[in-house]
Amino acid sequence: MSVDTLFERIEAAAQAVRARVGELPQTAVVLGSGLGDFADALPGGIVIPYSDLPHWPVSSVVGHAGKLVVATLHGRRIAVLAGRAHVYEGHDLDRVVFGARVMARLGVRELILTNAAGGINTGFASGALMVIDDHINLMGSNPLVGPNDERLGPRFPDMTEVYSTRLRKLAHNVATNSGIALARGVYAGLHGPSYETPAEIRFLRTVGADAVGMSTVPEAIAARHMGVEVLGISCITNMAAGVLPQPLVHAEVLETAQRVKGAFIGLLEGIIERL
Repeated sequence: MSVDTLFERIEAAAQAVRARVGELPQTAVVLGSGLGDFADALPGGIVIPYSDLPHWPVSSVVGHAGKLVVATLHGRRIAVLAGRAHVYEGHDLDRVVFGARVMARLGVRELILTNAAGGINTGFASGALMVIDDHINLMGSNPLVGPNDERLGPRFPDMTEVYSTRLRKLAHNVATNSGIALARGVYAGLHGPSYETPAEIRFLRTVGADAVGMSTVPEAIAARHMGVEVLGISCITNMAAGVLPQPLVHAEVLETAQRVKGAFIGLLEGIIERL
């Protein structure tokens, strides 16, 4: 069979996953930079390298393992995407959101998107966890640009509630019961790969952003287009440019993610247990 359309490419990858994992996942988690320990800790997981799946983009960024892990956690079948593709790597948006769309095609009902982000809100500190209440798309495009395939979703999907109120409340309840500090705020998605300038951070703060990063927004839009409930969690791995008198380096992102992995994993496990 020739594979010509986006829908057919998504279906081909979904079929390859179906053939490998048996019971299909109900919930999917996308892990951001340095947050891959959650996938490694899953018992009895079926591991599929992205390179084994047709049409699936492979990330080249340090801190993104590039594998799909399907396992059962607290009686719930989950798929964990350890790493994602980014626009700044040269991928177009169809490829950036490919994994999220395949998960939706597999029947996933909830998608938990995580990321490492820069803190704009001066009330945050490095290592804070933040539930995303809403986002600002400053990536210069949208994954739904181009011909619309009604098999994926409507031409003009509503984005009033990109990040599920139900799932946000659940996350805060889990955090409170577990003694995990959990902030909330608005995430700004930018193209990258350069970090933002201090002037850009002042602009973002003025328009209402609390954190900034280079992912998540396209996947959230694509997932909502396909009717999936979305929860977003940012790990504030560094304060954004100009907030502190020091340069930004990717090594700090990975080091901070490693430092807070216990709270991060505890929060994810608690959310999945209560879904």
